[in-house]
Amino acid sequence: MRRVVVTGMGAITPIGLSVDEFWEGIKASKVGIAPITKFDATDFKAKLAAEVQGFVAKDYMDAKAAKRMEVFSQYAVAAAKEAIEQAGLDMEQEDPYRVGTAVGSGTGSLQAIVRNDRRLIDKGPNRIEPLAIPMMISNMACGNVSIYFGLKGKSINVVTACATGTHNIGEAFRTIQYGDADVMVAGGTEACVAPIGVGGFSALTALNTTEDASRASIPFDKDRAGFVLGEGAGVVILEELEHAKARGAKILAEVVGYGATSDAYHITSPAEDGMGAANAMIFAMQDAGVKPSEVDYINAHGTSTHHNDLFETRAIKIAMGDAQNKPLISSTKSMVGHLLGAAGGVEFITCVKSIETGYVHENVGLREVEDPEEFSLNYVKDKGVNTDVDVCLSNSLGFGGHNATLVVRKYKD
Repeated sequence: MRRVVVTGMGAITPIGLSVDEFWEGIKASKVGIAPITKFDATDFKAKLAAEVQGFVAKDYMDAKAAKRMEVFSQYAVAAAKEAIEQAGLDMEQEDPYRVGTAVGSGTGSLQAIVRNDRRLIDKGPNRIEPLAIPMMISNMACGNVSIYFGLKGKSINVVTACATGTHNIGEAFRTIQYGDADVMVAGGTEACVAPIGVGGFSALTALNTTEDASRASIPFDKDRAGFVLGEGAGVVILEELEHAKARGAKILAEVVGYGATSDAYHITSPAEDGMGAANAMIFAMQDAGVKPSEVDYINAHGTSTHHNDLFETRAIKIAMGDAQNKPLISSTKSMVGHLLGAAGGVEFITCVKSIETGYVHENVGLREVEDPEEFSLNYVKDKGVNTDVDVCLSNSLGFGGHNATLVVRKYKD
């Protein structure tokens, strides 16, 4: 089986516009949640979001190219640029048909959809923007990354709601394992802090309506009351080990396992018994040849909704068995909110940085669990933990019952 390693990472997040800025924010327990500024939220129940601030597309790409992209695609290209530069990937030295792309978005551009619907209603069909369709469809983040960097290998956009980023990295991992590519640019992106996004999730009663940013996204806490919508992108370079070594790339970590299941239960709620998510973790560990007792850290999906945090806790207990109290557990969403399709990409980066730096962040805002017998896992509380991290699991659970888990571990030659 071909081994797959991580050689580059890029991030656009509510707490930093690069991996270094993001990680400094993580170590400082910085919360990127604040009142919505991207539209007037006066009449909306949810008034907070985790917005990307200070992003200027032309700082990352050609200004003309940026004008032909919606924001979710711009975030993806910016994150991919950082990842490719860190990896030292020179496309002039590569067979472009062996370098692929797997970058997903859960929603595409809600802004373009609404904007053109208004044009249709107000001005008629002849006033719809000529690029309306290619601007709005979710695969255009992947397409734009492929076009901008000349990546001519497999190009896919796996869309599984909140599990999108994790599934894209997982399918990129499989692509390299199977021999269909030597390098994959993989991850997720999202930019749906928009009226229809906030209003739609509010109508589902999925969002927390508090106006206290410090108590808005508090995974596993007894007072959790919904998630906070976030935005950004997380993109990584996955590479076949010998290919990476041959070009002298610095290896950040190794991807060793991937598991994916479906709850086949409900369009928004995870399965109450946790078996779907549990089996994703079990399959991923089996794929990696890793025992539950070897797992040091689980980056939980941890959305801060009542159902997710409870049912994911049950899933972890099932998957980890007698070792359930060993791994440290935290949710990055406590600082950056829920980035939907980008969440898995950013959280995978968190796992790699935890391995690199020997640091596991806290669940910011976690004060007290609602039921100590039910919520009896080793949730990181009050402050981060400095500890050697060898093996991590990264969980993502999406609307529709999509479950995905990745296993990443410290690279050993």
